[in-house]
Amino acid sequence: MPVPLDYGDPQGEQIGISVIRLPAGDPSQRLGSLMLNPGGPGGSGVEFVRFVAKVLPLELRARFDIVGFDPRGINLSTPLRCFDTFDEALSILPPFAFPVTPAEEETLRESDDQLAAACAERGGAILDHMSTADVARDMDLLRGALGDEKVNYVGNSYGSILGQNYANLFPSRVGAFVIDGVTDPIAWTTGQGQDAETTPIGTRIGSADGAQRTLEEFFRLCDAAGPDCALAGDSSGRFAALAERLRGDPTSITDPLTGDTFTVTYNDLIGLTLGALYAPFIWPDLAFILADLEQRLSPEVLGQRLAAIRTELGLAAAPQEEYPNFVEGLPGVGCSDSINPRSFEAWQSAADAAEATYGYFGRLWNWALSACRAWPSTAGEDRYLGPWTAQTSSPVLIVGNQFDPATPYHGAVTASELLPNAALLTYGGWGHTAYLSAGNFCVDSHVTRYLLTGELPEAGTVCPPEGSPFGPTSAAALSTAQVGAAVHASTLPEAVRRALRAE
Repeated sequence: MPVPLDYGDPQGEQIGISVIRLPAGDPSQRLGSLMLNPGGPGGSGVEFVRFVAKVLPLELRARFDIVGFDPRGINLSTPLRCFDTFDEALSILPPFAFPVTPAEEETLRESDDQLAAACAERGGAILDHMSTADVARDMDLLRGALGDEKVNYVGNSYGSILGQNYANLFPSRVGAFVIDGVTDPIAWTTGQGQDAETTPIGTRIGSADGAQRTLEEFFRLCDAAGPDCALAGDSSGRFAALAERLRGDPTSITDPLTGDTFTVTYNDLIGLTLGALYAPFIWPDLAFILADLEQRLSPEVLGQRLAAIRTELGLAAAPQEEYPNFVEGLPGVGCSDSINPRSFEAWQSAADAAEATYGYFGRLWNWALSACRAWPSTAGEDRYLGPWTAQTSSPVLIVGNQFDPATPYHGAVTASELLPNAALLTYGGWGHTAYLSAGNFCVDSHVTRYLLTGELPEAGTVCPPEGSPFGPTSAAALSTAQVGAAVHASTLPEAVRRALRAE
């Protein structure tokens, strides 16, 4: 679908948006289109819909055309590419998941400067037009092309930012609208007070807090599970001892696919732990690899454990494109949307403070979008910085997990308080996002009913988790595992991918 490169010049240069659609199974009962976004930023809506559309609830498949699209600058839409090849893009990345020492921070600084210079030189015009507000404007053109009066939408993770942009830019065109795994839009864009000058986006949105709370739940449930959790018995203390040991004594892992042997450092431990926290149904596997690392098992055994987690998070499949552009795609969107410190020392100070405040994950999340310090885009002219309080034509259903390691629960609470015509559905469980990915009947039934009928859950509804990830209910249904893997593959931070050797 053609859309304007620059909405300030709508008749000027056009770019292409890649769209996929699965038509409604019962055309006579069709309610319209249902757009999906898997998150990221940088996740492919086309690949997401191709992967999950046929495992969505039958009621939705019957009555909605299921539609996905790649946001501008991403994947099959007109892409931002700053290098000649994918290998060249990967070559500038630092050799660790995230920086811990001052020397590693300096290495990351050099990498970010290389990326910024490459994008300034080769990124082209799309570099300055990748804000989420422009993606929302594309969504509205897509709505018209599909023949719909309003947008029906389910957005996960970063898709919640896209949803909040659309709801505030086009409030009269909001139909059945769900955002799940919700980010506070103020924290995402500017922060409060002087935050934009002192605190990077990755720390502002509070992900490290959510991740630490989720890890504490992992420890609690693991110890309660006893023999059903391989790390049971002071799991928190055992994890802390393992982390401290790996700071000075990395261990070796052999990848079963490539045969390559590499070291696992403290940084890698934190990255792979965060990745596993996204998906509670693989927490037993996380416990196994932690216990195996503790016992210093062979590199081959550790490699098998790591490969299992990589597969269950949806990271095992080969890229569909010769040059998937996630190296530049993530900052292309995130740095276009947000205002961040330009001083490298501010990022370092924020990292120290985040680790002191939030523990293991403070540094990882602080540096998640470090390229924004030097990012060369001028997309600020197009982005939307609020207010986030529009009265939408239909109520927005906001879904939040109480223990989400990426988009903490307070983001959903904040969004529900900002939007005057919104309802909050709380999931009292764990993992990143809830609808269809948590395998929770209460959440799934409420959201599906709302999409079909507009009926909202009662105010204050909290859906309790069904059992423990370490109990007999831990085996997820096939559809839940598929949806979860598709969401997680799109939303995992770069540090997790690198820790899992998934690039």
